[in-house]
Amino acid sequence: MELKTYQHKVIEDLASYLEYVQEHKNTHLAFSKYWEDKIGPYNPLTGEGMEPYKNNIPNAAHVCIKVPTAGGKTFIACNALHTIFNAYGSELPKAVVWLVPWSNLLDQTVEALSNPEHPYRQKLDTLFNHRVEVYQKKDLLQGSNFNPTVVQDQLSIIVMSFASLRASNKEDRKVYQENGQLASFVSQYKDQSHVMEDTDETALINVIRSLHPVLVVDESHNAESNLSIDMLKNLNPSFILDLTATPKDNSNIVSLVPAIELKKEHMVKLPVIVYNHHDKTEVINSALHLQRKLELLAIKERSEGGKYIRPIVLFQAQPKTKDDNTTFDKLKEQLLKIGIPEEQIKIKTANKDELKGIDLMDESCPVRYIITINALKEGWDCPFAYILASLADKSSAVDVEQILGRVLRQPYVMRHLASLLNVSYVLTASAKFNETLQNIVEGLQACGFSERDYRQKDIMPEEVKKVSGGDPMESFLFPEQQVEAEQDEIDKERISFNPDIESEVATNDLVVAEIESMAEEQNQEMEAEIEKQKSQPIDENQFMEMGEKVKRYRLLDQHKALATTITLPQFFLETPQGDIFGTGEELLNQEALLKNFKLSNEDTKIDFEQISSDLYKVDIEKVGKDQYTPRFTKIEDQQVKDPMVEYILAKPKENQVKDIAHQLIQIIGDMYPIAEQEIRKYVERLLDTLNAEQLQDILIRKLSYAKRIKEKVQLLADAYAEEQFNDFVKISKVVTKATWKFPAAIVPGQLGGSISNSLYEREGSMNNFETTVIADITSMSNIAFWHRNLGRSKGFSINGFKSNHYPDFIIVTKSGNIIILETKGDDRDNPDSASKRRLGNKWADLAGKEYHYFMVYDKISPEGAFNRSKAKDLIGKL
Repeated sequence: MELKTYQHKVIEDLASYLEYVQEHKNTHLAFSKYWEDKIGPYNPLTGEGMEPYKNNIPNAAHVCIKVPTAGGKTFIACNALHTIFNAYGSELPKAVVWLVPWSNLLDQTVEALSNPEHPYRQKLDTLFNHRVEVYQKKDLLQGSNFNPTVVQDQLSIIVMSFASLRASNKEDRKVYQENGQLASFVSQYKDQSHVMEDTDETALINVIRSLHPVLVVDESHNAESNLSIDMLKNLNPSFILDLTATPKDNSNIVSLVPAIELKKEHMVKLPVIVYNHHDKTEVINSALHLQRKLELLAIKERSEGGKYIRPIVLFQAQPKTKDDNTTFDKLKEQLLKIGIPEEQIKIKTANKDELKGIDLMDESCPVRYIITINALKEGWDCPFAYILASLADKSSAVDVEQILGRVLRQPYVMRHLASLLNVSYVLTASAKFNETLQNIVEGLQACGFSERDYRQKDIMPEEVKKVSGGDPMESFLFPEQQVEAEQDEIDKERISFNPDIESEVATNDLVVAEIESMAEEQNQEMEAEIEKQKSQPIDENQFMEMGEKVKRYRLLDQHKALATTITLPQFFLETPQGDIFGTGEELLNQEALLKNFKLSNEDTKIDFEQISSDLYKVDIEKVGKDQYTPRFTKIEDQQVKDPMVEYILAKPKENQVKDIAHQLIQIIGDMYPIAEQEIRKYVERLLDTLNAEQLQDILIRKLSYAKRIKEKVQLLADAYAEEQFNDFVKISKVVTKATWKFPAAIVPGQLGGSISNSLYEREGSMNNFETTVIADITSMSNIAFWHRNLGRSKGFSINGFKSNHYPDFIIVTKSGNIIILETKGDDRDNPDSASKRRLGNKWADLAGKEYHYFMVYDKISPEGAFNRSKAKDLIGKL
């Protein structure tokens, strides 16, 4: 299981923030600089920019990732642990406290992280060299395979509920009591400063505190009270990672995922189709027929090679407050009277759980209808749930927000052939429909979505008459009969559903037909929006999600007419059209060019001369009264390094190679699209040729060695990709296609100086040489305008055998020539720059005669590039 594109972006964002911490040695300053570079500085008067870092837990870096429901928060966290520990270095014990708010979520988390067949555990095993142990509180209290030696040698994940740390009962208080099973940890304490007042040094809480654990706080919006903050402080963490769809105001968000990104990756069934019926009988009728229609479509898709789906209806009954309410027991009784087999109906409430022990995804499972009140909240997961049918009295607003998220997950995380299987459904019967819609919006917001993600239809009285055949005169003459009819839970005579007929759906049900039509139309609109966004950077959706926090700068009116006519070419790769969703072409990226790249077979000749000592660690340092912050410091003391070296070198050569390779790979990090397994094989092959003295040197100076290896791997990958690219160009499998347009407004982040003839109100930041070059060139009379091209994920890229080359400037002349310009200091004449030159010049050759690529140095003129004077002379003639 690999990261989706947006999940990969989340990990990149986290790694980027940690790089800022490494650079600025301060979590507060790092947070501010991180967001300033993305969206600009914070303005407290306008609200633009990201608010300053909130120092909720003074002794830890504390950040939040916002991911909507079904976005894979747990899988993101598994990958994030590798990123965090990689940044913090090997001195910090790899101890994690994974906190969850509910017992059912605790059980699910333990199962997923412990099961060697589960993708989450498999990813952890890959990232942490198969040295992973998952504990629950009871394991730790008994000291079960939990001691200083194993903790130092593995990733230790302690899964606990919020309640277990709040000492509200006798069982929970054991965490704070003396525990002889953990006495071995005491001798490892550097001092007693972490020991909580009035607790024994052997207490589990003190052992955890001594490890300075990384905290993963799942559904962190449930951990915002003062009691919860105290709970987090008591764990003495070094780092806290909040996971939530709905961050609170005091969250330090470093990455957020817009809902559209989940839809792009087929993670969710959006939009939500909301249909308001006349009464609860119609709701049930529509739910039954719609389920049948969806199941028939699923059966047809399965027969054509698709996966098994058994669409499920969640009936939301009302609590037992009045005799005339549709309670869960009465609803089940009525469904049985219609003829639905009992094994297809299950009740799930706080006090009655007929789903216990049932695998709803099993093909032999008959369940198609689940009756609940609000027991299906966070932590309950069944992607086969498609329809939420809420059965409230006609005069009430339907409360659906608690379980709306349960119908959003897309089965198998894939797009299905039948469009009706790509959206979800909420069926209601409320006279207070506007209030119901507000509850639905709140439910979507609680899942990390918005009011843009649903489409609604409120059935009007005239339409009710056509559908139900009701007579207004009878309502006037016999109102008491109408009240009786409304209070009757289900009018069996009006249910057209026959459970014995499995091959067809009633064709005279106009409401169901309208729901289907809405779903197909809205799904097409959503798919069209996704198609339109294919070339749009993920950052733009992120900025849209942030709303008014993001300061945008518009196209200047004097340049708008010309700029809007320009479309820049990018490289496209011809693809097979045999796939039912195939388009015949796709935007080229390095992943496609490295499809058959086998790093493990490449040469391992690397120059390791002049490697310097650079082992780092993280410490918690005091920066003020009761104020602490994580600090990255260089270890110069050889005595600190020797124990690690001796421990590994005492093992057989084969184990040495594996251990050292694992440490190097952790530092090298993700090199997508090169598979981690390929990098591992390559590094192990390289290490296998080295002697004991060389291996010892790597252990002492592994950061520099890892950097050198990473550079070599990137060179090999780039060389292979370039060869493939040139071959594809030769046979016209790679072509240019005009696709990229200047956006109406940009988010440059840090602003540059004001230079005349710029395309936008303000342009992005520039260094001194860039400023000098662009000011010199754009002062010429033939220049119409210039634009400081934005960096990764924001601006125009020359996509190709490099991992997207974002040149510095786009310049347009009055004669219609378009110049892509990249500046380089004279000290930057290296293989990477040469590679970009070759790509840029190839782009210009294929794009057309009006397109030009210039790589500009100050005084030197490497092959395919120009010095500043020559570049100005040539551009002046265009």
